[in-house]
Amino acid sequence: MARTRLDTRTLLVCAAIGVATGLLGAAAGWMTLAVLAAVPIAYGFVLGSHVLPGVVAQCILRRPGVALVTHVLAALVSSAFAPVYVWQFLGTALLFGGIQEASAALGRYRSWSVVRLVLTAVAIGALVAVVVAFAADLERMAPWAQAVYLVLAVAGPVSWSIAGMAIAAALRRAGVGEPLPSHRPNPGGKVRRS
Repeated sequence: MARTRLDTRTLLVCAAIGVATGLLGAAAGWMTLAVLAAVPIAYGFVLGSHVLPGVVAQCILRRPGVALVTHVLAALVSSAFAPVYVWQFLGTALLFGGIQEASAALGRYRSWSVVRLVLTAVAIGALVAVVVAFAADLERMAPWAQAVYLVLAVAGPVSWSIAGMAIAAALRRAGVGEPLPSHRPNPGGKVRRS
């Protein structure tokens, strides 16, 4: 059974991931107006960057709750640098983090496969495509632009998820998220690693 309590060490890893991905989220937030004005068909791809906190946290920590906690922390960091988007950041964090947590919960927090993460990203991308269609004023675009928009809206979260998995793999190779060695006292009273 998966552990549901997040210890201090886990929260610190979530916070570190949240800060790094929150800075990227702030940059994406500030890019939004320019993207919507210049190339609105790419907005879904930019919005897809907000899947990173949950993907990286789940790949590294593999525990319940880490996607949602990391998303909220990332949203708070993003809000500090782009306060005009605070409600969008928090809403996106709750939505994307909730979908990522629900996906992991369906597998009883035992499946951390690439397939599950990509399917979750596709689901988020489909949702992004519908929601962002209103922001990008999709019906005013040419049919080819609508098609490109839909492809990019789904490809964005998938691409950012793949990038997140690569980042997480590199961090795991560096030892981030590894369990602490257990300590057990020896008869002489000194601490001995097992």
